[in-house]
Amino acid sequence: MNGRPPLAVLSVLTSAPRAGDAAQRDLARTVTGWLAGRLRLLGTATADADRDRVRQPEEQRSGPWVQRALHTARIGAWEWDLRGATLTCDDQAQALLGFEPGSFDGQVNTWLGAIHPEDMPWVQAVSTAEALRGRSEYSVEYRVRQPDGAYRWVQARGTVAARTDGVPARVVGTLWDITETRRSRDAFSRALRYMGDGFLVVDEDGRITFGNIEAERFLGASGELRGQVLWDLPRARAIGVEPRFRRAAAARAPIDFHARWPRSNRWYHVRLVPVPDGMTVHITDVTDRRALDAERSAAAHAATERATRIAELTSAFAEALTTQDVVRAVADRVLPPFGATGLICQLIEDKRLRVVGATGYSDAFLSFLDNIPVPPEAPLHTPVVQILGSRTPLFISSPEDYAKRFPEVVGYLPLSAKKAWAFLPLVASDHRAGYCVVSFDRPRHFSDEERTLLTAISGLVAQALERARLYDAEHTRAQELQRGLLPRTLPALPAVTAAARYLPAGEGMEVGGDWYDLIPLSGERVALVIGDVMGHGLSEAATMGRLRTAVHTLADLELPPDELLTHLNDLVGALGDDFYATCLYAIYDPTTSVCAFACAGHPPPAIIHPDGTVHSPGFSPDPPLGAATPPFETIEVQLPEDSILVLCTDGLIESATRDIDRGMAYLSRILADALARTPDLLPRPSSTGDGGSAVDEGDGRVLGQLDRLCDTLVATLLPEQSRTQDDAALLVARTHSMAADDIASWRLPDAPIAAGEARHHVRDQLGAWQLDELAMTTELLVSELVGNVVRHAKGPIRLRLLRSRSLICEVSDGSPTTPRIRRASDTDEGGRGLQLVSALSHRWGTRFTPTGKCIWAEQPLPAG
Repeated sequence: MNGRPPLAVLSVLTSAPRAGDAAQRDLARTVTGWLAGRLRLLGTATADADRDRVRQPEEQRSGPWVQRALHTARIGAWEWDLRGATLTCDDQAQALLGFEPGSFDGQVNTWLGAIHPEDMPWVQAVSTAEALRGRSEYSVEYRVRQPDGAYRWVQARGTVAARTDGVPARVVGTLWDITETRRSRDAFSRALRYMGDGFLVVDEDGRITFGNIEAERFLGASGELRGQVLWDLPRARAIGVEPRFRRAAAARAPIDFHARWPRSNRWYHVRLVPVPDGMTVHITDVTDRRALDAERSAAAHAATERATRIAELTSAFAEALTTQDVVRAVADRVLPPFGATGLICQLIEDKRLRVVGATGYSDAFLSFLDNIPVPPEAPLHTPVVQILGSRTPLFISSPEDYAKRFPEVVGYLPLSAKKAWAFLPLVASDHRAGYCVVSFDRPRHFSDEERTLLTAISGLVAQALERARLYDAEHTRAQELQRGLLPRTLPALPAVTAAARYLPAGEGMEVGGDWYDLIPLSGERVALVIGDVMGHGLSEAATMGRLRTAVHTLADLELPPDELLTHLNDLVGALGDDFYATCLYAIYDPTTSVCAFACAGHPPPAIIHPDGTVHSPGFSPDPPLGAATPPFETIEVQLPEDSILVLCTDGLIESATRDIDRGMAYLSRILADALARTPDLLPRPSSTGDGGSAVDEGDGRVLGQLDRLCDTLVATLLPEQSRTQDDAALLVARTHSMAADDIASWRLPDAPIAAGEARHHVRDQLGAWQLDELAMTTELLVSELVGNVVRHAKGPIRLRLLRSRSLICEVSDGSPTTPRIRRASDTDEGGRGLQLVSALSHRWGTRFTPTGKCIWAEQPLPAG
């Protein structure tokens, strides 16, 4: 640069990653020097436009590398003196304009005469001094005539040099041959012009600079599109182009949207793409594509829906336990995807077809189908006979098709009220289980896909029904076992009148371990028991049976409630870590009207008093059996005559939305409401007039009232649709106190004279009760029992007689040692007292008391 400041930078881009060779670098330096000279001349012309002329340095103008480079690039140089209207061109520029080198006379008119007539208007429009005023650049493309008469495209570009007053003085520039470029551009323009999609080029103000035929058709333009504002056109305005155009221009990001032209009802996809100086608009008719997409989407949705239904069906079959569960699953998940309206499932039992489930058919038609013989015993050729014989599905598309195939039974078609059928045999493990038929209200053509799918479904149905049938049989046996372990009837006892209910869990649930019991004890006392083995299944039901037996055994030992639960807790704990049970054990003594309760993790009882009030004793929350740590809490409650005890398991009062506490509160409200609606639930017993304690005439009536109360509680607390989670047990008992006239009690001295006094008391009391027939036997029993106490135990000694269904004689003392019968030899003087007691009484036994023990013996009352 010879120490001068730089004027510009020339960048040469090559496709090769490496630098050029020495010759190429020399060429680049030569071209750079030539361009620098041109730029300096331009600066001189600007400073003094009237004096300076553009002169090419001699050493550059004559340099072979410059000439070779310009010739290769087909670039010519020119200078236009606007004041003198002369045009100076180098040899390359003259050749590009169609003149022989040196033949151009430098006149502007000569140059204009070489331009194609069609291009003349816009070339003249931009080539006047007025047009160049205020501009620094000059650019125009046009065609020039060649010596052979052909035309080529050239591009003239230059820099405008102005005087100090702003008037353009000269233009210095270059001339390029762009014929090939224009040909490519024209080909591209023709492609755009006739392409199938609409295409527009719009400037920054929204004016259309190019629009192809499809765009003109879409916009419905009656004239030339070029120059019109896009959103002034009605169709463009109707689809909201302007706001989207402005958003795309502001964001410099493409915007896509779909629009429907109402008149043609066709859909178009419009894409706005920002470009320098404007926007391109792409318009594509997507009506057919949308229709195809919609069709494919509908088909895909149908396939997905069907696959989902099959998956749901498979899942439902996996969860289905009973036959009815399977039939419901088929009705809910097979019929809707196919648009079917009817279903019949028949299974083979004892060589006959039994309807196990149906929907969409009349009862009369189902009655006709039920219990028909299985082929080959079937007398007629029917679709069922055919599919069970061949074990292949049968598809009938219309009543005409049915009549053609099975003319013998066509008369039954009106009764079925169906128009198309898919008869599907049910075969599981190579065993004919039955069949199912899917039917339709309209004639239907079954596609290959539907036939394949229904055939596959029939296999799933067959396996599910086979499993369900085995479950039904097993469940029935389990329920029979469970019911066999529960009391068949409750004993009729003087102290209580009781009613009970057991409700198995909802359909599909396994058997449970809830139980209840009413156990007679000595002295007319009664044990009331209710319990729940946690879990469901045969194992739990068997455990319930073991616990019930254990409770009976322990109750016969006359253990108090807390001790009985302690032994029961040991038993449950020995069964394993996975076994737990809850239990409520109560003993009611009619002689004192006191009821003692002990509870292990069980809901407390509800007590209904004769005045209609309801309350529950407060228990500390003891854990269930198997997890509890004794001792258990015992609560004693004084019960007025005609009180009602309500004992239940958690399955009756607890649910997913109701815990135990809320359930007990709800139970109390229901009992209060039931008593308010039915006051006679608490009747007063009528006296028998003979001093007896049983309300004989009212027993049946009281039991009926208790049964109604049980039904009310069950219907309210556990409606039919809610029996799905747990089984439930309910025990309701009305208490009867023993009349004071039926109880006689004496304190005896702790001395040998006690036996005599006891005989005297017995003789007098039995005379008062008009039971003289029992006096001798009773005196002998009392004498032996009292004598045994005096000889082997310690005081205080008490004698008590109870008149009830039998005559009960009780002797109590202060010793906890219980007597036992032992075998006496022929020479023994003693040891035969208890043998005598056992022989003279109907039954006898011993029980512990808080102060010692009690030995008792019962004798039946005389008839009449």
